[in-house]
Amino acid sequence: MDYKDFFEQSIENPDGFWAEQAKQIAWYKPPTQILAKDGFGHSRWFADGKLNVSYLCADKHVADGFGDQTAIIYDSPVTKKIERISFYKLKDEISRLAGGLQLLGIGKGDTVLIYMPMIPQAVYAMLACARIGAIHSVVFGGFAPHELAIRINDAEPKVIITASNGIEVDKIIHYKPFVDQAIEEAMHKPQFVINFERGHGADKQERPYDVDYNDLIEKAHDVEPLPVLSYHPLYILYTSGTTGTPKGIIRDSGGYATALKFSMKYIYNVEPGETYWAASDVGWVVGHSYIVYGPLINRNTTVLFEGKPIKTPDASTFWRVIAEHKVKVMFTAPTAIRAIKKEDPDGVLMKKYDLSCLKYQFLAGERCDITTLEWLQNNLKVPVIDHFWQTESGWPMLANMTGIELMPVKPGSASLPVCGYDIQILDVDGNPLPANTEGFVAVKLPLPPGTLTNLWRNNHRFVAGYLERFPGFYFTGDGGYIDSDGYVFITGRVDDIINVAGHRLSTAAMEEVVASHYAVAECAVFGIECELKGQRPLGIVVLKMGTEIEIRRLESEIVSSIRYSIGSVASFREIVVVPRLPKTRSGKVLRSLMRAMVDKKAYTIPSTIEDTGVIAELESIFNERDFSKMCK
Repeated sequence: MDYKDFFEQSIENPDGFWAEQAKQIAWYKPPTQILAKDGFGHSRWFADGKLNVSYLCADKHVADGFGDQTAIIYDSPVTKKIERISFYKLKDEISRLAGGLQLLGIGKGDTVLIYMPMIPQAVYAMLACARIGAIHSVVFGGFAPHELAIRINDAEPKVIITASNGIEVDKIIHYKPFVDQAIEEAMHKPQFVINFERGHGADKQERPYDVDYNDLIEKAHDVEPLPVLSYHPLYILYTSGTTGTPKGIIRDSGGYATALKFSMKYIYNVEPGETYWAASDVGWVVGHSYIVYGPLINRNTTVLFEGKPIKTPDASTFWRVIAEHKVKVMFTAPTAIRAIKKEDPDGVLMKKYDLSCLKYQFLAGERCDITTLEWLQNNLKVPVIDHFWQTESGWPMLANMTGIELMPVKPGSASLPVCGYDIQILDVDGNPLPANTEGFVAVKLPLPPGTLTNLWRNNHRFVAGYLERFPGFYFTGDGGYIDSDGYVFITGRVDDIINVAGHRLSTAAMEEVVASHYAVAECAVFGIECELKGQRPLGIVVLKMGTEIEIRRLESEIVSSIRYSIGSVASFREIVVVPRLPKTRSGKVLRSLMRAMVDKKAYTIPSTIEDTGVIAELESIFNERDFSKMCK
């Protein structure tokens, strides 16, 4: 079967197509209702089916005789440790931790927040929650206490699971104090904090709510998986919102498991038993789908990598991991490859390793520039595939479906629509546009299994943010076009979300922090081009009348505030002080105009601008700055 026929089946008969795919996973009660509606009128896949995702990730493989197979390779160059964890051990660890959670009163429907580095205990925590029907919410360890507090207030977890520290190259990051600070700030107070002590001498102050991880599992008993309905929430994953308040994406259990199993076979083309590596973090959607759930459901060995593409110890570390662990398919962000390319422009370090095991290299998380794709393709000598998806989708929307038919790679395109995604380009009024015409990227409903089912306790925001603008469609928030061969080109976000090294961040949230400085009268934050990270935020500031402050001090204080409130992941490093901001007559700040000026792109001065004189002022100021220096 070729790609075109397979894809058309999924669009013309979604019920039949996904009913067949659902048979590929083990159900306690196979579904008879394939596509139904929930109380809000949203799609609900496999509504009456019962399963347990933890069972699919561990118990099933043990029962099928594969308990000795390595489930996880924990490769940590920052601690110089490699550990291989079998499916037997994985099952034992998660069932015991699940028992520990039950001792603390956690059960089906309760929320558990996980704030951990890239260590096996993070995976155990996720799967232990799934085992008892608890809903986990993993927060990326790079987020500051304030951002963590926001998520605590929204998810209202009974328990937080954390570790004493993470490691950033050679620097200890004190996780437990961050958690304590977040709890102090949050309105909601978790009952317990389970702390895994790593033994690296990190700062820690005992609190009444503290529970030692190892003490807890010693007291606990093994717990069997609890069957839950397909639409039972598996997790909440927060993603940046345009208001500055994060959105809690809800992922179901049965639709997600079906979609991930499908993707491992038909997109990534990995067979059970083979090694798959997504070089990401469990705090992001890639970590959820393709470090933890996807590979383990498919009985792949997954690599849990605690390190960086460079400096741990050098730019050869990715190639060492691939060669040493016989990785068949690897997935990372273009940012990582750009960092490697910068350190090793001729690919000399790559040539030190036998990479013949690698069949495909996938890239996602941000738009991949053609130069990076071609450099990697020329050096690796395997197909390098740029593909596109979102936290909201949970799995790829655009990809070269290598498990069906390897299509030609078009540099600059994220390939073709994946089965189940009827992707269209719409004009401002919601009308389909012809080929090669740029517009809004939208997906005709229903969305396939595995995508977001709603926002946590906020259906209004879900509808307003994704479904209202183009009735009958899910709006991705991206612009793009489809060429005459059906390849989709994503040109970028149409809102204030920027993509910094593959991490989606809200400039609105950063503006709130900048505006809070006593010297700032007005400000704007927007994303500008960055050779290394794809995008990075830039702050434009107007000072209050009569305020005297040294610019370097102002910049230092604002950068420190951003790091405290949002985290170093924001990569906010620079401000520009200007006498005024360009605005429309209605008072809207023209951020896109300033972005074009900084990036030295062509721009048109809108007829609605309040005062054209500001343009010459800004051009003079921007031309004096070398904005590329922060990206080197």
